[in-house]
Amino acid sequence: MSWDDRTVRALLHRMFDAAVESAAPAAAVLRNLPPKPAGRCIVIGAGKASAAMAAALDAAWPDINVSGVVVTRYGHAVPAGRIRIIEASHPVPDEMSLEAGRLILRAVQGLAKEDMVISMISGGGSALLVAPSGDMTLADKQAVNEALLNSGATIREMNAVRKQLSLVKGGRLAMAAKPAKVVTLVISDVPGDNPSDIASGPTVADDSTIEIVREILQRRRILLPARALAALDMDLETPKCGDLPTDVKIIAAPSLALAAAARVATDSGVKPLILGDAIEGEAREMGTVMAGIALSARTKREPVDGPAVILSGGEGTVSIGTVKPGRGGRNTEFLLSIAVALAGTDGIWAIAGDTDGIDGTEDAAGAIVSPDTLSKSMQAGLDAKGLLASHDSYSFFEKIGDLVKTGPTLTNVNDFRAIFVS
Repeated sequence: MSWDDRTVRALLHRMFDAAVESAAPAAAVLRNLPPKPAGRCIVIGAGKASAAMAAALDAAWPDINVSGVVVTRYGHAVPAGRIRIIEASHPVPDEMSLEAGRLILRAVQGLAKEDMVISMISGGGSALLVAPSGDMTLADKQAVNEALLNSGATIREMNAVRKQLSLVKGGRLAMAAKPAKVVTLVISDVPGDNPSDIASGPTVADDSTIEIVREILQRRRILLPARALAALDMDLETPKCGDLPTDVKIIAAPSLALAAAARVATDSGVKPLILGDAIEGEAREMGTVMAGIALSARTKREPVDGPAVILSGGEGTVSIGTVKPGRGGRNTEFLLSIAVALAGTDGIWAIAGDTDGIDGTEDAAGAIVSPDTLSKSMQAGLDAKGLLASHDSYSFFEKIGDLVKTGPTLTNVNDFRAIFVS
């Protein structure tokens, strides 16, 4: 096959679409429903896929007394019959995030042993479901989230902090549902698929501690508002293993998304090399490293001989520091770093995108890099290195017409990255 620009771009798009489709919420939920309860079924949840997950259960169990509340991101709601859908802000919580916390806590009060709580959890739930501890206000919670997002902390570190400052995260929501049985269905968006990390694990036992959180704050130089510090000083640990007899199932995950993309590559006569689904680090540094792997494959035919595609998942971070940032998310920053490192090398293309369809806070899932990316940018009068330094990767790809826009996909299995080497 002739691997020209049009053909490679089409293949990369098909792989991204296959990765997203592998995490379709409705099908994943229907494959993993528990036996029906003798009593009521209370559906709660938080995340970008939660509304679609709830809708699938409502349709599947018309003969069961189903009710509940789930919260999703603005623009991600779908009708879910008897289950109330709330939309709230992401990545920084708003008043509707607080309302969701109040209503979901209320929904699990006064239940009996024969009742069942089904918790629909997916990425994004940490910001969407909010119930601050102590005397913290919404402004305090927003300040904590902003500080975490700008710190360069990993998603696991950020969630450890969030859990210790919440009345619902880190298993506390499951404690509130006792004595009802709690079943948690999870679409993973975190490296390693630890369910306690996804949406800060509202119905999952927490393995972090206040001591760990204090170490994270010090190492990452994260300054908390006074009321958040006071809440932390209350020393109210989250529930640990043994405290929560919950049934937790991962129903979709980054590894399955990469496997789906690999099948598309194989069917097209391209060798897939999966580096892993839990690769983390600074997005621009990851881009430099991945570019080096691609260059080795192109010139030395190692670690894979082309035509091949190098696949990876996980979550990069973007540390803003004191620079006033432009527009962009971790995927477009990763790609701009790759473009700079490749310097127009022939025979290498790349795609990266967030499987929820939204990279950071922008309207694009990600973008595509091709051998002529830098030449197109120079014709447009763009300074690739300067835009990378100012975290303005969205503007770079927007001006050369290489953003990937899917709209909200109603699921989320973290970032997808594919580098094609001919």
